[in-house]
Amino acid sequence: MKAGNITLGVRLRVVLERDIAIGPGKADLLEAVGATGSIAAAARRMGMSYKRAWLLTATMNRCFRTPLLEAAKGGQTGGGAALTPLGREVLRRYRTMEARAARGATRDLAALKRALRRPRPR
Repeated sequence: MKAGNITLGVRLRVVLERDIAIGPGKADLLEAVGATGSIAAAARRMGMSYKRAWLLTATMNRCFRTPLLEAAKGGQTGGGAALTPLGREVLRRYRTMEARAARGATRDLAALKRALRRPRPR
């Protein structure tokens, strides 16, 4: 929802103690790995460093009972990565929760939009 130059929305995060088990960026990373078959390619697609993508992957895998992503090291056959069945399920459920949260917040976002101070023209 836009208010002048202001974009309003909700961002859902599933938090486990101090870690974000999954949030918008991690869900996007899962989708990108699913599409590319590679953590490196997914990171490039998202404009993030390979190290950052690995850190996000490690956090997700640590937060769930079984890994969401499995990676194979490079070599003669090349490396790669794939979502596990749990990874596909977590991504599907997260996207469903995200859509429900956005629908549920529509009225409140409209009220906030009316209450916001308008940005000054530049």
